[in-house]
Amino acid sequence: MKVVDIEYLPNDVETIRVVASWLHSEWGHLNPGSTLETAVQRISQRAGHARKIPWTMIAREEGSPVGTASLVANDMTTRLDLAPWLASVYVLPTHRRRGVGAALCRRVVQEAFGLGFHRIYLFTPSQQHFYKTLGWEEIENTAYRSETVTIMTHALDGHQS
Repeated sequence: MKVVDIEYLPNDVETIRVVASWLHSEWGHLNPGSTLETAVQRISQRAGHARKIPWTMIAREEGSPVGTASLVANDMTTRLDLAPWLASVYVLPTHRRRGVGAALCRRVVQEAFGLGFHRIYLFTPSQQHFYKTLGWEEIENTAYRSETVTIMTHALDGHQS
């Protein structure tokens, strides 16, 4: 694998549009009424590095974005009791199975620990095995927005799988 750099999403319109287009194409159907423009607005609120959430990381290979992952306060309207959440993990199909997604997830977990969180959550309809290999544990299967999903958690103790 070529070297992939992971950084906070910069506050530049071109990169924000790229990330928003990935996420809208992949998960826009889960947000009725969502458009590419609303995705751009949502992602632009996650740009830059702040000591508070939400924020987004991107992976770059030779300067080009190849993946993304975010930390958000909440990712499920039905589970407002859980926070914060790893969300919007996406890697270009040409870069999958090369460690990019795992590196993004580990970085978000590391940053969440650095912010003082002790536990983090995610939901996934189909990637349970991937997350288990990174130290995540299943806590619940539930219906969410017409899909069956698994809610998973990761204890944050400074040790990364």
